[in-house]
Amino acid sequence: MSNDQQKYLKKLKLRKIFILICQVLIVIAFLSLWEILANKNIINTFVFSKPSKILETIINLINQNNLFNHIFTTLEEVLISFTLGIILGLIIAIILYEFPILSDIIDPFLTMINSLPKVALGPLIIIIFGANIKSIIVMALLINLIISIITIYNGFINIDEQKIKMIKSFKANKYQILTKLIIPSSYKTIISSLKLNISMSLIGVIMGEFLVSKAGIGYLIIYGTQVFNLSLVMAGILILVIISYILYKIITFIENKLIKKF
Repeated sequence: MSNDQQKYLKKLKLRKIFILICQVLIVIAFLSLWEILANKNIINTFVFSKPSKILETIINLINQNNLFNHIFTTLEEVLISFTLGIILGLIIAIILYEFPILSDIIDPFLTMINSLPKVALGPLIIIIFGANIKSIIVMALLINLIISIITIYNGFINIDEQKIKMIKSFKANKYQILTKLIIPSSYKTIISSLKLNISMSLIGVIMGEFLVSKAGIGYLIIYGTQVFNLSLVMAGILILVIISYILYKIITFIENKLIKKF
């Protein structure tokens, strides 16, 4: 490795460290300001609580052996809905790509379903699937599936036509075109779909837990609201932020591995 390459890599590493330090300092400054304003009664601690009280609430949940049960429940529901959403989204996108007339037929329906507030279907989902984890997963699927289909399908149809003509000139059949060109060329789009899917899955699961659940982070938030324990509500929101950050980092790690591979 040349000196210029080493300097460039060192510069990239320093840039990442600088960004991380800035992000940590922003979080610390925000929490510190929040705590100071709360202690001076400038903000309403009943509504907004304060970092020290939120931390105390989280510690109490851990001591009561409740916190990790709620976290694992939410994560299980997110992972199930995420996996189903990305698999079904990829399959349906492939079908729509292979049958353009079918895509033209159902395109307005996909748009309408995507625009529909899914929480409005909550009571109907509960009646059909029952007040259980099935309803929560279905709610999450309604939110993440359409996004996955649209994102992946748009990636497929935006493949360079010249590449398709070239591979056809070598007598490639539809299956070969799909597996050797379309899907590999769309991996960045698929990864983007993963990022959207994981966030939409988390949103859908929390919405489902608001409607019907006896465990999970959404349950903690709605329970805290019902008993006017706003520290519990803020603790639940903070835990959700941490979970979403960790899930995003996992998807980013997978993306970086795929970039190196391809």
